[in-house]
Amino acid sequence: MTTTVGTDTEVELAIGGMTCASCAARIEKKLNRMDGVSATVNYATEKARVAFGEGVTVDDLIATVEKTGYTAAPPAPERGTTGGGAGETAPAADEGDELRPLRQRLTTAVVLAVPVIALAMVPAWQFEYWQWLSLTLAAPVVTYAAWPFHRAAWTNARHGAATMDTLVSVGTSAAFLWSLWALFLGTAGTPGMTHPFELTIERTDGAGNIYLEAAAGVTAFILAGRYFEARSKRKAGAALRTLLELGAKEVTVLREGGREERVPIARLAVGTRFVVRPGEKIATDGTVVEGSSAVDASMLTGESVPVEVGVGDTVTGATLNAGGRLVVEATRVGSDTQLARMARLVEDAQNGKAAAQRLADRISGVFVPVVIALALGTLGFWLGNGAGLTAAFTAAVAVLIIACPCALGLATPTALMVGTGRGAQLGILIKGPEVLETTRKVDTVVLDKTGTVTTGRMTLLAVRTADGEDEAEVLRLAGALEHASEHPVARAIAAGAAEKVGVLPAVEDFAGIAGLGVQGIVDGHAVLVGRTGLLAEWAIGLPPGLARAKAEAEARGRTAVAVAWDGAARAVLEVADAVKETSAEAVRDLRALGLTPVLLTGDNQAVAQAVAHEIGLNLPGDQVIAEVMPEDKVNAVKRLQTEGRSVAMIGDGVNDAAALAQADLGLAMGTGTDAAIEAADLTLVRGDLRTAADAIRLARRTLGTIKSNLFWAFGYNVAALPLAAAGLLNPMIAGAAMAFSSVFVVTNSLRLRTFRTRS
Repeated sequence: MTTTVGTDTEVELAIGGMTCASCAARIEKKLNRMDGVSATVNYATEKARVAFGEGVTVDDLIATVEKTGYTAAPPAPERGTTGGGAGETAPAADEGDELRPLRQRLTTAVVLAVPVIALAMVPAWQFEYWQWLSLTLAAPVVTYAAWPFHRAAWTNARHGAATMDTLVSVGTSAAFLWSLWALFLGTAGTPGMTHPFELTIERTDGAGNIYLEAAAGVTAFILAGRYFEARSKRKAGAALRTLLELGAKEVTVLREGGREERVPIARLAVGTRFVVRPGEKIATDGTVVEGSSAVDASMLTGESVPVEVGVGDTVTGATLNAGGRLVVEATRVGSDTQLARMARLVEDAQNGKAAAQRLADRISGVFVPVVIALALGTLGFWLGNGAGLTAAFTAAVAVLIIACPCALGLATPTALMVGTGRGAQLGILIKGPEVLETTRKVDTVVLDKTGTVTTGRMTLLAVRTADGEDEAEVLRLAGALEHASEHPVARAIAAGAAEKVGVLPAVEDFAGIAGLGVQGIVDGHAVLVGRTGLLAEWAIGLPPGLARAKAEAEARGRTAVAVAWDGAARAVLEVADAVKETSAEAVRDLRALGLTPVLLTGDNQAVAQAVAHEIGLNLPGDQVIAEVMPEDKVNAVKRLQTEGRSVAMIGDGVNDAAALAQADLGLAMGTGTDAAIEAADLTLVRGDLRTAADAIRLARRTLGTIKSNLFWAFGYNVAALPLAAAGLLNPMIAGAAMAFSSVFVVTNSLRLRTFRTRS
């Protein structure tokens, strides 16, 4: 994937040959030394995100990576545009194909290493010349099974570098070569000789012992760790792969004359009309032009309840048509679709690095040379203290084996992969690791009213009739007249009337009076709908009951619309931007996270207070900021920040974008505008405000997982290296512990897959 960001070009490269965090740190360092290049290399995803300016090409970047001793692949060209994603890509490699070579080497190592270890550990099983059988079994393990370690170590050595593979290769080779020397030139080949498993520092028997079980066992343990690590990493990225594969592969296009044609999704263009039958995926983002149905968006938003759609409603690619036949006009295709944008946000987040991980990368970059120096120092120390060559050598090998920095390199990427992937499944998109730190600090949440707390559209909320009037008749006549108008209030009344009374009658002599309302003939009645001023022009006044109803509605911040026909006022209709049913629960959830809610709106104070009361913003310390012009929303956020608060902002409109960017943490409703989504740190795909609390909980839990991973990785090395240097760890046990540390970090991250929303 190649994009342009400002004057720079950004490209994502697939990196091959990395075996530990030191590899990633080395590639990143080499790329960043190039003029005008800024690179981030992710060990867990095996990708490099590189920004570069003029004078640098993708081929230059690939050449630099290859000179460093690794492989790099340019971005695969899109073979077309899909409605559901960012282009047709090659199908993901089958797990069996991807892991087969590693599994074959692991199987060989385990089958041959187990008897070698058993013979070394159980003296009763040691028959005459048993050492030579051990050598026969161990040789394929140290050569064939461990070949990837030796090859990587040699490649890095040619480029003047050392990685975790260097430690494994040097350690296992040293143990094997020592054993060969002992067998052929020492006393280890003597019939009947026993082999003590425990390391005894006082031992001075020179070449009397062999360490074939250490060479074979370490190789087997590390290969096992690599295998399970690779499987776990694949599971960690499963959510993103699933997201990318959600889109439809073919679409039924509607041609002239109503002819239907089944075509590949790559041939779908903006403006094309296509048919979606019950049970089919909607091919791309679009607008319904014919039909009505229920759409299941659970795979995209996490929301289990299907949404009813009809003519004029927007639909999203990759969602499922669960009801009737729809004809949809495509409005977005390929990389512009909501699904593609979601995938980009998730992948971008997984490629980022938290501050703690950047520190870990710097440590990993210098860790291997330090460990080799420490191993040589350990060897010299024990030799100088008379411990004997065998004991000194064993301690040095244990230091080499135990010190793998893989866990450090996996700590952040795996947690981010699982956390962001799980978020994508639930309709929560996290932009990057820096966002995680911010979610821990925020203490105030600003809620934009329209479209966030409320539905963002006018709704008919109540009908207050005069004495003796029938509500259904009021709705039938008023709804029919308003159906001919495009005003938002009129659309709300027409929609509410159609929902309650069904088909509306025809209108004659319709006329709209600017600023007052509408008039016309419905079923032979001269009907007026609008302000009281319109009724006054026809010498019609409101009776006391309707006048009170109008005053009460306006006191609650609602719009009061009068209805009259045949010279008499019949009803008052209450219209307002309705509060979402889930908003009050969302406010309670946000409070439970330690956040103080603030309502922000451009409406007057009466409307703001009414909405605040309805959602539960009536506790001491709660704030309602009303009558704010769109351009002043950012200033409202700044004022809260100057009070020492760390502010989260939740919004959905274009006029919220600046405030979302200004806030310490911006959360955009996915039902809102592109500008708001781009400015935000978290995107809530669903229009449910409760998801905001879920998003913050997930982000905080992901951050906690990263910190626990790093604590384990650092703690493991800090504790294990002194033990190895002190001669208290057998090399084989050291290899098992090292492999376990990486597997532990990955499996700890996988626990994020169990995260559940409360909404």
